[in-house]
Amino acid sequence: MSCHRYQALPSRREFLGRTGLGFGAAALAHLFRGDVLAAAPAGAARPPADGLHFPAKAKRVICLFQSGGPSHLDLFDPKPVLGERFNEDLPDSVRRGQRITGMVAGQKRLVLQPSKFGFQRGGRCGMEISDLLPHTRAIADELCLVRSMHTEAINHDPAITFFQSGSQLAGRPSMGAWIDYGLGRLNDNLPSFVVLVSVNAKRAGQGLLARLWGSGFLPSAHQGVQFRSAGEPVLYLNDTLGITRPQRRALLDGIAELNRLQQSRSGDPEIETRIGQFEMAFRMQASVPELMELKGESAGVLESYGADVNVPGSYARNCLLARRLAERGVRFIQLYHRDWDHHNGLHEHLPHLARDTDQPTAALVRDLKQRGLLDDTLVIWGGEFGRTPYAQGTANREKYGRDHHGRAFSLWLAGAGMKAGFAYGATDEFGFNIVDRPVHIHDLQATILNRLGIDHERLTYRFQGRQFRLTDVHGTVVKDLLA
Repeated sequence: MSCHRYQALPSRREFLGRTGLGFGAAALAHLFRGDVLAAAPAGAARPPADGLHFPAKAKRVICLFQSGGPSHLDLFDPKPVLGERFNEDLPDSVRRGQRITGMVAGQKRLVLQPSKFGFQRGGRCGMEISDLLPHTRAIADELCLVRSMHTEAINHDPAITFFQSGSQLAGRPSMGAWIDYGLGRLNDNLPSFVVLVSVNAKRAGQGLLARLWGSGFLPSAHQGVQFRSAGEPVLYLNDTLGITRPQRRALLDGIAELNRLQQSRSGDPEIETRIGQFEMAFRMQASVPELMELKGESAGVLESYGADVNVPGSYARNCLLARRLAERGVRFIQLYHRDWDHHNGLHEHLPHLARDTDQPTAALVRDLKQRGLLDDTLVIWGGEFGRTPYAQGTANREKYGRDHHGRAFSLWLAGAGMKAGFAYGATDEFGFNIVDRPVHIHDLQATILNRLGIDHERLTYRFQGRQFRLTDVHGTVVKDLLA
């Protein structure tokens, strides 16, 4: 006979399910700690912020990433000595035993290779830029050209990953994800972080992995959303044939109710992210088609970007879309253009890449300025590293190639309070080593965050027992680049 005075012990499954709520609360408390703004619920945009830690100069970033490593020696950093000492060996006193890639390690000689392309001064500032980039040279007075960039990687994947995430190893959040995590959205109807990958008509170039715009260990709500050039702009965004908007609304409401029920049991924050992403997709069904449609653009604007603006997926088209995204409050707009990796045939392929990108890039900067957007938009043009001053293979004044070179390369920035018409840093007479004011990738990332009102040392996220940040434990804001 039982008096029923007992309490059933919970199963292990029930225990973990209940205590999971406590883990979720602890995680939420961490997100709302004092030194970083909390990540907003995935389904709601945060109110516009002037900056996380101090007043911001930039509200948004457009990163024009030239994947493959553009040759600084043929575009932005003229070296007459290479012509004077054509076919001589790179001096050991210059190389200093620094590592080189396996693609040239077997060469008997590292012979100096001059550029076959001329340079001229542009703008009132007199900045020297290659004849391959006449449109970019025409906006020299808007550019902050850094000729002293350097990175630690000498191969593409780790170098691109380092530029985008602050680490050569995969798994860290991308720069756009960090910025979305810190500042949140400005527009309820579009993602805060959008990716556009242009189609190269001549050659495809190396592939790009989606982890380059991933959220890493940050909540997945902060990952980039890729807009495609053909078919649906965003995969799985359109409704199935026969499904009406009211039916979709009712379906989403039902799914959200089920998800919230599960979230209350498990405490999994990714469920809240999933609810928010469903809602964002519903709103994007109306906002994205309008964004991608260019009929409202004037003939003059379309002409300024070049004939390729009418080609879906072209770099020119994506530059114009970048301006339209900037107008609509997208925080981080990432463009990728591939095939700058010219181990041979540089003399042939580099002019094609320059023609693809030169006019649209200059048009984007001018377009932003004419609309009053350049003052609070930071534009970045550059790749993961540069190219060697010695030839890959034998030297030839007309036909040549160059290997990867991370020790010194160039990129430029414009807008958002950067010094305009300004060239910073210098490489030696061979373009091999930096001799004046080096700028590391982490320094660049710290400076980008600074323009957005973020102290790079304070934008952190705790993961696996330590505080992580975009710049890891490095990086200094390059104040000499700031107006």
